[in-house]
Amino acid sequence: MAAQRRNLMQSHESWTDDLPLCQMCGVGTAPNCVYGPDGKGTQSHTNEDGHLGFRGEDGCFLYGVFNGYDGSRVANFASQCLTAELLLGQLNSSHTDNDVRRILTQAFDVVEKSYFETIGDALAEKADLSNYLLPHNENVSFHHSSQNQKFQERLKELEQEVSGGATAVVALILNNKLYIANVGSNRALLCKSSSDGQNQVLQIGRPHSTDNDEELQRLAALGVDSARVRQAGQIAGQSSTRRLGDYRVKFNYNEIDLLSAAKTRPVIAEPEIHGSQSLDSVTGFLLLMSEGLINALESAHGPEQANQEIVAMVAAELAQAASLEAAAQSVVDRVKRVHHDVYVSGRQRATYCSRHEDMTLLIRTLNYVLADGALTPTQGGRIYPVSVPYSNSQSTSKTSVTLSLVMPSQGTLTNGTNTASTLEEGTPTPGQSPTATLQSTNTQTQSSSSSSGDGSLFRQRGSQAAQPDETGRVPPYVDFSQFYRLWGSDHSDGQSTQGGLGPQ
Repeated sequence: MAAQRRNLMQSHESWTDDLPLCQMCGVGTAPNCVYGPDGKGTQSHTNEDGHLGFRGEDGCFLYGVFNGYDGSRVANFASQCLTAELLLGQLNSSHTDNDVRRILTQAFDVVEKSYFETIGDALAEKADLSNYLLPHNENVSFHHSSQNQKFQERLKELEQEVSGGATAVVALILNNKLYIANVGSNRALLCKSSSDGQNQVLQIGRPHSTDNDEELQRLAALGVDSARVRQAGQIAGQSSTRRLGDYRVKFNYNEIDLLSAAKTRPVIAEPEIHGSQSLDSVTGFLLLMSEGLINALESAHGPEQANQEIVAMVAAELAQAASLEAAAQSVVDRVKRVHHDVYVSGRQRATYCSRHEDMTLLIRTLNYVLADGALTPTQGGRIYPVSVPYSNSQSTSKTSVTLSLVMPSQGTLTNGTNTASTLEEGTPTPGQSPTATLQSTNTQTQSSSSSSGDGSLFRQRGSQAAQPDETGRVPPYVDFSQFYRLWGSDHSDGQSTQGGLGPQ
């Protein structure tokens, strides 16, 4: 079996080629980028992220986003193997919540073990060659020196073959119930309209990272100095405390200073599973995001605004996009532009934005009808939801905050490029569309502030909104009459300026 998996990894064949793709999801991606002093970006390595979106039998759907590092092998393997372990008859509508959680946990365990089976021969050869390497000595003969060099070259090839890992966030829908399985630092957001007309945005789970108190407590119970881990911020080059693959932290963790005191394997691939959550009568969308996308937005605008902005961007794009794929790609492109613009601006957060990693966003709609792509957001009658910013606070108290977002009425001039809108906290004035409220709930404490920081997507305006006249126009924000007069006096050649520029 291991040989079959190894041969499959080296071929272009897929275990899941015959499974139907889900048409209710769209994916956007962007490769990593490092900016030069002139603001131009270059890609430092091939895209290492992976994703999946399949429709199984018996009303089963599977989605996932995988954040690979040091190569894409683990992300690619996990996306294929996990699908094969979940959608080839293992799940059916008779399974209970406990059954589903057990099957999900087993699937991740199989993925982890199967991956290491595929690189087992390479790991064994690597260990064997390491024993034959002679220490550097000037008195070593030319023959032994040449042999050492060959060993070193082969070891380098083997290291490239076996190194790397991935984090994963997976969503499973069965019997119209949602389950989220997370390993690492990716993110899942659920945005839904409730029966009372409010919109709820829920971040499902916390990242398994070096600033997660529960994960630090788990490491401390194994003998690891959690204070040092928190201070370091990384374990073997990554911030995640749970990963798929990465033999260094799974087999050689005693050789890593931070983990050397661990009684047993400290970095694990066991998923944290949330659910089930009923999707009956739910209208909205589910977002799965790679760590690279989250970090890019947080680097540009701060961690407090990440959930708020990404949900607003998705809602704005869904209001005008012709397809889910186009909407997802537009959001990723927008995050990429935001990150780049902050870097070239030289503002305070520019130092955090010199580079970003691969970015992946998966959008899965839930009874959500896409607007006609030819319509503007206001013509589509769409309300843009805004979530309360995600907080890194470790508190487990629950805070529920209601925000109001007022959209201009149809006919009001809007910025179609940025699909920006006016954020108000009050009653809509005549001529405006009804106010839709958004209640954002998180199992963690969240900030109640609705204002954005520097570079925010939304800008505050005065409480008195401009009113459209009978033609649907609103007064201009800038008076151009003096400009029209001067232009007319300089360019008039016997013609009235009323026949040229200016409002007619």
